[in-house]
Amino acid sequence: MGHNGSRVYICHTFYHVYVTCLKELRIRRQSGQSSQGGTTGTATLILSRMSNDFGTLAQRAEACGLFQAVYPFDEHHFSTFPELAPLKRDTGGFLGNLINRIRFTRAYGRLQAPYLPVDLAAYDEVYVFCDSDPVGYYLQYRRIPYHAVEDGLDCIKYYDTARYDNRGHFRLKALFARWGLIFMQNGWGRYCIDMEVNDIAALPCPEDRNATVPGRKPCFVEAPREALVAELTAADRALLLQLFVENIDELNRQLAEGAGRPRVLILTEPLCDLETRKRLFGDLIRTYGSIDGQEAVVMLKQHPRDLLDYEQVFPGLVVLSGRFPMEMLNFVENLTFDRVISVFTVVDSLHFVREKIFLGDDFMDQYEAPERHRFNEEVEEIKENGT
Repeated sequence: MGHNGSRVYICHTFYHVYVTCLKELRIRRQSGQSSQGGTTGTATLILSRMSNDFGTLAQRAEACGLFQAVYPFDEHHFSTFPELAPLKRDTGGFLGNLINRIRFTRAYGRLQAPYLPVDLAAYDEVYVFCDSDPVGYYLQYRRIPYHAVEDGLDCIKYYDTARYDNRGHFRLKALFARWGLIFMQNGWGRYCIDMEVNDIAALPCPEDRNATVPGRKPCFVEAPREALVAELTAADRALLLQLFVENIDELNRQLAEGAGRPRVLILTEPLCDLETRKRLFGDLIRTYGSIDGQEAVVMLKQHPRDLLDYEQVFPGLVVLSGRFPMEMLNFVENLTFDRVISVFTVVDSLHFVREKIFLGDDFMDQYEAPERHRFNEEVEEIKENGT
């Protein structure tokens, strides 16, 4: 069970664990301990297995010395509970849907309780990445104060899930969330102390950029990731590589291929259906696979939730494992790529690349209906207010 006086982090992706390690390494340095000091950290790490396969990361995390304990968490999507299905149906009216949502919020939180590996109320500080996942409902159900942390680097800038998921009568829903009647993510929930982001200036809604007052909903706290990375010692970087990369020799072998030629890295993502995804990334390889007329060595960095077999689809290309965060490549000595290509993954944190290409919504419009990936907040406000 949990231990008083310590911290617990609930992570859903490899990137979440990476940020957690950055935060814990800072705490360790501030306490005067080295990365290889032989002492065990005081934090607990919880790995949600609902949407991500962490492989053997838990064993390496237990051995790295940063954590007091590491637990798996079988978080359950609402679709696994048949009793919740009636509460997700559209009643045809705002009031009926609101009543269903209030009942859903309470029931969903209660149903998560048997699956929590620890008593979260026993910790002084609870940090949750992506509190829109079921654990957010559980924390509200148990009335446990917690700190929310952004799901990805500056992710709200590109997709504000709180506003998108609650479009239509947003301000009224936000009020109900503050009262604790319904749950809203990203700092809007009653028991969310604050929402930690990399850059407050990147928030798309102007009023949110001023929401830094404790107790206000949402209350944003800025914690720049680059500042945490800049503090890392050589020992810290070695520890992170050992923790996240299961086979460093294999990774080094892959990265050494095509020495002397231009090098291009394409970040895959679980976009569209599989056939469209094959076409999309095939187009990227053809469009960006040469530099100044010279054919480049193209490598794909697989997304953890992208299950397409790229080695079979694109034989001859180097496919890097999806089971480590792309930021680990920053710590590989003497690594340089000429170009990195991304559709939606934010690449600002990559230091080993000369040219960064972020494609975004305009590119995706060619492969699926724009409403599937675009959210125009201004349009939604007009719909909501009737002006």
